[in-house]
Amino acid sequence: MEGTGFWVIAVLASVFVGLSKGGLPVVAMLSVPLLALVMPPVTAAGLLLPVYMVSDMFGLYAYRRAVNKKLLLILAPAATLGVALGWATAAQVPERLIAGAIGAIGVAFALNLLLRRQPEGPPQEPKILPGLFWGTMSGMTSFVSHSGGPPYQAYVLPLRLDKMVYAGTTTVLFAYVNAVKLLPYWALGQLSFSNLKTALVLAIPASVAVLAGVRLVRIIPQKQFFLLVTWALLAVSGKLLWSAVFSA
Repeated sequence: MEGTGFWVIAVLASVFVGLSKGGLPVVAMLSVPLLALVMPPVTAAGLLLPVYMVSDMFGLYAYRRAVNKKLLLILAPAATLGVALGWATAAQVPERLIAGAIGAIGVAFALNLLLRRQPEGPPQEPKILPGLFWGTMSGMTSFVSHSGGPPYQAYVLPLRLDKMVYAGTTTVLFAYVNAVKLLPYWALGQLSFSNLKTALVLAIPASVAVLAGVRLVRIIPQKQFFLLVTWALLAVSGKLLWSAVFSA
């Protein structure tokens, strides 16, 4: 992991991680595919996990008062189960299959949001059974390639949360998921001392990007913020689906 090309791509990937932890939607999902240009995807996911965890600490502080606790009580146990399923099936289920399924779900959901007029109104109460399903899918896909965003979005976006509560709940949930993933990643050999040294360097630009992300969330109007969320979901889900169908 040397050379100017690697470091340019790695720093850009870490900035995407930081912006996402600052509350900007799903941009961190671009980090693993980007790093996969210069290393195997599994190695890229392992390298970025410590970067996620350092960034999480800044995000948790920034959004410590903007959290929907009921959502977390539903999603956190389900995501833990999803991480366990991802760990148990890591050698049996092709990553392409999971990525393709999640990409198809995300594309369909984003198009539905963009093409249909969304009702205005107060935040909705989260339903438990759909939350358990989508939370499990989010944990599993997050384990595979840090791509837990589309299932999470499919469940949370219709609830019409305040943008700061949305950003805070997202940050707290995935900080928890990243901590849960630490042991399985170590057990599978995706974490090493050499990776850790590189990750700590990359955590610096990621941490700065967290602060930039928080600032952007605060100044973007709520309607435009969720439109950005939806378009980002469509773009990333489309990339997952495309890669699953057309990759060698």
